[in-house]
Amino acid sequence: MEENDPEITLYTAPTPNGWKVSIALEELGVPYRVESIDLMGGEQKKTAFRSLNPNGRIPVIVDHARDDFVLFESGAILWYLAERCQALIPKCPSQRALCHQWLMFQMSGVGPMMGQLNVFRRYFPTEIPQAIERYHNETERLFGVLDEILGDRQYVMEAHSVA
Repeated sequence: MEENDPEITLYTAPTPNGWKVSIALEELGVPYRVESIDLMGGEQKKTAFRSLNPNGRIPVIVDHARDDFVLFESGAILWYLAERCQALIPKCPSQRALCHQWLMFQMSGVGPMMGQLNVFRRYFPTEIPQAIERYHNETERLFGVLDEILGDRQYVMEAHSVA
């Protein structure tokens, strides 16, 4: 690796999952370069990209400083980067577990529910009121959980973190 080469290559597109990793890299100050993936053109389903992520989804990182280590899934990437840089995650094991818990809350609840709501409201060819109502209600419920937690603090954790 040359002195001015980025440590990480981020394969991404302008979506919430792609932005999460970009934000983390910026906050952590890790030198990186972006390889833009054309989702509408199906680039994520082609052999070259699927050699990095067999699931055919963005984001993916390649950590050149760690023997070209490849990692996909935004939550896994966020946790990896935080551990790699020893930042944005608590040092205390129980606080670390709570941080991981809140990251998984976003990855398994908020993100997917909002994503499905967005698809059914904006992009699905036929309006399906039951689907829209289901994802709207679940998104509202999850936001209620966050509102309750954030009622007396700025972050879901005591400090700014990957959660």
